[in-house]
Amino acid sequence: MKLAFHKLTHWEYWPFELLYFPVFFLWAYYALRARSLFFFNAANPSMKNGGFFMVSKAEIYQLIPSQYYPKTNLVSPNMSVAEVLDLVQKQAYTFPIIAKPDMGLRGSAVQIIADEAALQHYHKKAQFDYLLQALIPYANEVGIFYVRYPHESQGRITGIVSKEFLQITGDGTSTREQLLQKDPRAAMQLPALHKELGNNLQTVLPLGEVEKVVPYGNHIRGTKFIDASQWITPELTAVIENLCSQIDGFYYGRLDVMYHSIEDLAQGKNFSVVELNGAMSEPTHMYDPSHSIWFAWRELFRHITYLFEISQANHALGHPYLPHKVGMQQYRLHQKHNQKILDF
Repeated sequence: MKLAFHKLTHWEYWPFELLYFPVFFLWAYYALRARSLFFFNAANPSMKNGGFFMVSKAEIYQLIPSQYYPKTNLVSPNMSVAEVLDLVQKQAYTFPIIAKPDMGLRGSAVQIIADEAALQHYHKKAQFDYLLQALIPYANEVGIFYVRYPHESQGRITGIVSKEFLQITGDGTSTREQLLQKDPRAAMQLPALHKELGNNLQTVLPLGEVEKVVPYGNHIRGTKFIDASQWITPELTAVIENLCSQIDGFYYGRLDVMYHSIEDLAQGKNFSVVELNGAMSEPTHMYDPSHSIWFAWRELFRHITYLFEISQANHALGHPYLPHKVGMQQYRLHQKHNQKILDF
């Protein structure tokens, strides 16, 4: 009941349908203007469905110059365990590595793979294509939202979210589970952590030891999102513009970036792109607990307007909207694929 009350009184945990309810009306208005429910298809012409759904991360990585992202390989569930292990050996991966669905669902089924046994376990469970990815050696992560209209030579950063990973500090007497139960944000992760950590949750963390429990920058996995839009500077904008200008057909979306320090990032060094998200991107800086629901709705309205206007401009240049029949087919496939990840 305590957790249920916490969710009720903290809008960042509200169900998607409730949070986005006012947005649906604006979407309907823009759909009527475009005469297409799936106008977003034109937002990023180089991405399948504009990057909204049924888009392969592996295909998006191919759009990004290789020096900006970690070593990544696509794995099919039809591959044998021996083939997967052979791939790891040939590509010279060093454990631990990351495994994540090629078509993701807000951080679900993303895992750190500690060794070959863990990889075999993940592969046998996965009923979807997934990526193996080298661990990025930087401790910090941000999400940087970028937009550019087709007629513009330069785009802009519209928001930055800094990510505070879920971690606990040992007191010498409490188990990991007891420490997690003290914080509602952490306690909500216990069902997933029971599956991942098992009996390790019952061990006592030494006094003063800090442990990152969930090393993934996803809100759904307990990460606290902090609005860091004050970091938008001409220097950082130039770095992001230099990167995005090399990504053909990219106009709207969010770059999730790991970095050493904000000073290095603003100088264009010691950073790596975790993912590039297209038309489905949320302005995740809105999830800062200090922001009101009114701020969140304002940011959603602002960014959906960017999405519509960019799509409309690209459509005028000859990039098509998605036909309704095709869009509905893609949506149903998207829902079916998401269920596979939820069943993982």
